[in-house]
Amino acid sequence: MNNIDGLQDQLRLVPLEHYVFLCIVLFCIGMTGVLLRRNLINVFLSIELMLNSVNLLAVAFSVYHNDPNGQAFVFFVMVVAAAEVAVGLAMLVMIYRNVRTVDINALNQLKW
Repeated sequence: MNNIDGLQDQLRLVPLEHYVFLCIVLFCIGMTGVLLRRNLINVFLSIELMLNSVNLLAVAFSVYHNDPNGQAFVFFVMVVAAAEVAVGLAMLVMIYRNVRTVDINALNQLKW
């Protein structure tokens, strides 16, 4: 138990504002990737970057408030993100089989 308290004290050496700023920057990079990229793989990676920035912020707030509920919430978000990646990559493979590209602009060919 003493090691966990020492780790939390070490994590608190970095001010909470630094974590918030880092998470905002990561989230904005992910949002820019989603909005500007045309490659579907890059869009999925940008979505994962956004999810991980939110996870980092939740863990930082959890450590600063001595509440393990935030860390448990992050665990479930990571499980959902893993399922999202599996479904997204399966969809990507099926789209590539039909269109022979992973470009988002080519997806209008999938309309009826």
